[in-house]
Amino acid sequence: MTAFKRLQEAVAAEGFAAFVTIAQVEGSAPRERDAFMVVRPSGAFHGTIGGGALEFEAIAYAREALARMAPTHQRSRSLGPDLGQCCGGRVRLRIECFDSQALPQIAEWAQAERDPDLRLLRREGSDGVALRRVAEHPADIEPGEDEERYAPPTTPVLLFGAGHVGRALVLALAPLPFTVRWIDPRADWFPAAAPGNAQPVLTPDPVAELDSAPPGAFVVVMTHSHPLDLDIVARALQLDHFPYVGLIGSATKRARFESRLRDLGVTADRIAGLVCPIGAPRVRDKTPAVIAATVAAELLQRQDAI
Repeated sequence: MTAFKRLQEAVAAEGFAAFVTIAQVEGSAPRERDAFMVVRPSGAFHGTIGGGALEFEAIAYAREALARMAPTHQRSRSLGPDLGQCCGGRVRLRIECFDSQALPQIAEWAQAERDPDLRLLRREGSDGVALRRVAEHPADIEPGEDEERYAPPTTPVLLFGAGHVGRALVLALAPLPFTVRWIDPRADWFPAAAPGNAQPVLTPDPVAELDSAPPGAFVVVMTHSHPLDLDIVARALQLDHFPYVGLIGSATKRARFESRLRDLGVTADRIAGLVCPIGAPRVRDKTPAVIAATVAAELLQRQDAI
């Protein structure tokens, strides 16, 4: 869910909410510029600006600003001398307060965050107030404006298999910057509900999903059938535009697959790119949730390397 959608929900629920962002960073800090939190008058909040004493104070500042309904409030804090944090840098916080009258405007900003064809642009006024507008064309950006987009870029994942580990992986990826196309030929294996970033796909021909997948997608294979696993892996490697092709299994399974992939004409360099075993082979616990956690970490590392 986007930052301004969270803000919209908070204002609708409690009548007021504060939008806390890191406006400036000097030196080392727990989070980067534009890290955000939405803080409600009740003290409930969503998001993080890095935790610790800085976040604790920011929540207190936000609730104080909401009590006074100060439109924009800024605080500059030195993490070492002021807060006793070892980062040693300095951050400037921007705390913006909104009431129900701002809901139409917040809804417009939330729509701009979701729509890839729109850009939410922000300029900082002389009094520190964030001035926002929605633009439809990249060329519309003006000097002094920055694009404001809090949702991180997402990487598409093709997950083949709705078994126990597949289910656990879908849950592990739910809060992470991935969109999951969850593929299986068995109708009764999908749960009644899936996370918002996962789309269950029931198809009699899972391999065909690769032909319409966007280049740059990650492919994770963990079906109920080794022959189906082989067909999916072979096609994914032959297409040569997926930066990650991972197969659940042991080193023995990998050796057998390598032999069969060679028989199918897959080149040695493409076979070498197959990730199998996936996750963290040195972790002995093989329960689905643990495997899913290590695979999610592996996908994050690959995403960061691109």
